[in-house]
Amino acid sequence: MALRRTLNADPDNFPNDVLEVMEFLADPQPDQPVQAVPGAGLRVPIWILGSSTFGAQVAAALGLPFAFASHFAPAMLFDAIGIYRERFTPSAQLPAPYLMLGVNVVAADTDDEARFLASSGRQSFASLRSGRPIQLPPPSKEWERDLSDPGDPLRRSRVSFVGSPGTVAAQMRDFVERTQADELMVVSHIYDQSARLRSYEIAAATMIELSVRRGGEAPVGQTRSPSAGS
Repeated sequence: MALRRTLNADPDNFPNDVLEVMEFLADPQPDQPVQAVPGAGLRVPIWILGSSTFGAQVAAALGLPFAFASHFAPAMLFDAIGIYRERFTPSAQLPAPYLMLGVNVVAADTDDEARFLASSGRQSFASLRSGRPIQLPPPSKEWERDLSDPGDPLRRSRVSFVGSPGTVAAQMRDFVERTQADELMVVSHIYDQSARLRSYEIAAATMIELSVRRGGEAPVGQTRSPSAGS
């Protein structure tokens, strides 16, 4: 509610809303009429999440880390990255640009198994885009498709890595090299919980390998998985 007082709030006022929240998390000032309880003085790190160039502009102007929702809206990914890095202004929170990118990962022991598991997310995403959201369904052979197919509409609407450990590692390595991301947020839309955990294990191992290849830099070795339901 602090960021969106109503659903009809002016989106152009978003930068001021962010500044207001940052002030509430800073040390209270003398005679400050409203204080956050709890919150005041905690200096909780603020991130800007976006799926367009507007979020990149806000993050750059305020000197904040920027997370881009490329796991479901990659159309303006590289435009946003360029704007964020070129216009970044150092701040007390962050001296240099720091970029997190969202990616879908469905990894399994074989390419065939991964493609089958990925059919759950394909069904769910297609239903959401058609205005009929559903719970994540079991995998289906009818929805199994090679995501490398250039004619696949879902391929253009989200960043996804699907395959065996070697296949996924090559895809993620190429993506990190092209974007120079500091961190990835990984989501695995997999119906079976054990298969989902296995996918996260493979993704984490891949990120550790990428970190070693880059000389042991810690940030790219970090992965986050969104909370349940994301």
